Amino acid sequence: MKETALSAVHVELGAKMVPFAGYNMPVQYAGLKHEHEVVRTKVGVFDVSHMGEFFVKGENAEAFLQKVTSNDVSKLVPGKAQYCYVPNEKGGIVDDLIIYKINDEEFMLVVNASNMDKDWKWLNSKNDVGAELVNESDDWSLLAIQGPKAAEAMQSLTSVDLSGMKFYTFEINEFAGIKDVIISATGYTGSGGFEIYVKNKDIKQVWDKVFEAGADYGIEPIGLGARDTLRLEMGFCLYGNDIDETTSPFEAGLGWITKFTKDFTNSEALKAEKEAGIKNKLVGFELKDKGVPRQGYPILNADGEEVGRVTSGTMSPSLNKAIGLGYVPKEMSEAGTEIFIGVRKKTLAAEVVKTPFYKG
Repeated sequence: MKETALSAVHVELGAKMVPFAGYNMPVQYAGLKHEHEVVRTKVGVFDVSHMGEFFVKGENAEAFLQKVTSNDVSKLVPGKAQYCYVPNEKGGIVDDLIIYKINDEEFMLVVNASNMDKDWKWLNSKNDVGAELVNESDDWSLLAIQGPKAAEAMQSLTSVDLSGMKFYTFEINEFAGIKDVIISATGYTGSGGFEIYVKNKDIKQVWDKVFEAGADYGIEPIGLGARDTLRLEMGFCLYGNDIDETTSPFEAGLGWITKFTKDFTNSEALKAEKEAGIKNKLVGFELKDKGVPRQGYPILNADGEEVGRVTSGTMSPSLNKAIGLGYVPKEMSEAGTEIFIGVRKKTLAAEVVKTPFYKG
């Protein structure tokens, strides 16, 4: 099992460590509900150094990314980031990721930890334009500093105007006394904040300074358990749960990052699917009966027939309601539609609702 550069720090802090995507990761410190609340109201810090960082360089870097990703990379300018997915050739998704444009001939891709090896092989197999691909995943650490107080709490560590940074922009600048840190106004929680990319050798200094700077703002370390409940309250997809190699990006609600202004892997088939219309749709739902939906539980119609599956589910700490995501037939996807969830031997009433569940 791999360790992040901060694993020993998490153990010292009393974190409960679990295997996740091949890494030994902190799932919680003071308790999931408490940590979730810290991010929603103050500022919390996640070690997400298990994520992968690939660099794409050279004069054909953009042309390569246009060919292998769903979004329009030509719209990026240096300092802008873009959410997209890598389509496979069968109508599904290899991975969803973020592209950072550093300059006209250099981009950074941030990929899911569980897909790192698969993504690396796939991208290399598609590189027939001579782009330079460099996998630096083992050299970088990543902190997600999230919450409404994040900008204020971290401002003393950098000359970058954090509160002035727009969502999905980034700067490469000094942070916590370290030069050339990537400071990105991104995150997976819906409560604002930043993601800080720094080389492994400097991460301990950054971690210590971040907690020093945030001391007056109620800063706390946060585990992956709360990361999952926070993203689910926003209705954000998690690869391996809500999207995978067999998922249609249109059924998953990712049409907004599918741009047919260019040719890319499987784009003709995807265009035909869009024109024909989808059969199923990923929806959010709230349980009306007592219980908690979990991944894999069946979704039933009023006649008790299985029409879909829960892909993610939890008891929402912010709303104190059981919520979930799952695929249902398109005709059952309207908000207000009654559905049922098979929880063990019970059938529990639920209702399709618009996401995000948490409005902030």
